[in-house]
Amino acid sequence: MSSATARLDAAALRERLAQADPPRLLDVRTPAEFAALHIPGSYNVPLDTLREHRAELGRHLGEVVLVCRSGARAAQAERALAEAGLSDVHVLDGGINAWQASGAPLNRGRAAWDLERQVRLVAGTLVLVGVIGGLAVPALRWLAAAIGAGLTVAALTNTCAMGMLLARLPFNRGPACGAEVVERLVRDGRPG
Repeated sequence: MSSATARLDAAALRERLAQADPPRLLDVRTPAEFAALHIPGSYNVPLDTLREHRAELGRHLGEVVLVCRSGARAAQAERALAEAGLSDVHVLDGGINAWQASGAPLNRGRAAWDLERQVRLVAGTLVLVGVIGGLAVPALRWLAAAIGAGLTVAALTNTCAMGMLLARLPFNRGPACGAEVVERLVRDGRPG
């Protein structure tokens, strides 16, 4: 199956996980998002970490299912793994949102704002500052225009520079964020 068309819905993934040789689940969200809510047995390999170690992962992984909030970051991770030669890669269609809506099992931890909500807060605040501040300093209106342009590009390319920057902040990172997860994933057999 081509990695470009390899999508699994929540029901199909549940069936695959119940089989004798289930795929590995790689959750590409931030450690804070993962700690708040994740599929049991999944590994947290944030998108930036996955990109950095894609060649190593490509050499050591078999069938993989990528998970994020809604599917956008998982699709980016799918492309990165395909570039590394990994062909048996699937994306959980609808992400953790669809998994949760299906009533499938989840591990829950401390609640955290997901990355997309953080982007909306920062972008909205910057636009508000640009518009209101523009009353006193007209050049600040360009801040609102720049944020609007950035959001347009983010929508057209299905990537988000602001989200990538926010993912690097300390409250979005955690002890499970780094090469040690990749090393464990490569070293271990199946998630326990």
